Amino acid sequence: MGTVKTILVTRLSAMGDVAMTIPVMKQVLDDNPDVEIVFVTNRNWGALCANIPRLTFFPADVKGIHKGVKGLYRLFREIEKAHSIHAVADLHNVLRSKIIRTFFRFTGTPVAAIDKGRAEKKALTRRENKVLQPLTSTIERYAIVFRQLGLRCEMGNKPVFPPRPLPASVTAVTGAKGSKKWIGMAPFATYREKMYPLEKMTAVLEILLQEPGQQVLLMGGGKQEVELLTGLSQRYPQAIVVAGRFSLAEEMAIISQLDAMISMDSANMHLASLFGVPVVSVWGATHPFAGFMGYAQAAHNAVQLDDLSCRPCSVFGNKPCFRGDHACMEWIKPLQIVEKVNRIVL
Repeated sequence: MGTVKTILVTRLSAMGDVAMTIPVMKQVLDDNPDVEIVFVTNRNWGALCANIPRLTFFPADVKGIHKGVKGLYRLFREIEKAHSIHAVADLHNVLRSKIIRTFFRFTGTPVAAIDKGRAEKKALTRRENKVLQPLTSTIERYAIVFRQLGLRCEMGNKPVFPPRPLPASVTAVTGAKGSKKWIGMAPFATYREKMYPLEKMTAVLEILLQEPGQQVLLMGGGKQEVELLTGLSQRYPQAIVVAGRFSLAEEMAIISQLDAMISMDSANMHLASLFGVPVVSVWGATHPFAGFMGYAQAAHNAVQLDDLSCRPCSVFGNKPCFRGDHACMEWIKPLQIVEKVNRIVL
């Protein structure tokens, strides 16, 4: 083996986007035994990087000590002091990551950055004359960045991680899995336009709980989501609230044991994908064509209205519904979701 090359990778964003980098970085490391990766990302996402040899998690605190240009220069100096960087892969391509890569470029370090395909995403989401066709997936866009640096990265579709044993802290809440089918239900998303109405998701829950031998685990994060799910579990005590009770590492162990996950176009879809768990994903204002489908997920497990001409109206679901009726979510029937789940677990 020749000299080890250390690649700096940056993605300073939401958990779902960061989770999508993991299969790609793992593939790069598998395909290039002489490479190490130093991954700079949000300091809260360290558990995503655990158990991957030659992948070093480097926490960034962009709201604290690494805030602003001065903070990013400090981050650059910290990385430089700890590691000898041979190339930079910018998987984010926003102002912060551009500043970091510029510091490295000044030292003569080769740099490659993601092409997000903004023009074609605009064509996909505009109101008139939409170009409704699948775009290059985010996973593939990440892989291209590494190839530009001269590294092999041939994406397969095998799970990144094997299932993980459940720690005692988890089984104290959930009980042992045994022969039950575990279904994760993650009904929340950052924006309303990406979220199936909670009363309709409650109907999904009610139907699933009638099936013997199935356990539904309610997932989410943040105080408000935990409160809503706790209220739901009071009405349906057979459902177990996982949200807000465990660390990210513990939640990943739970997700790894699921037989199916119900998720919006959000982080839980991407976490389940790391373990090869089939995801019934529900899409409203956004669309799998924009490239954010979970890694190696089957397209036929997506629930969406194909005949609604206003879809998709945005890439990230962050634009208010211009119709005002949220038809893309409201018109999906609970049974459409249940049928897809049953096809997986029954």
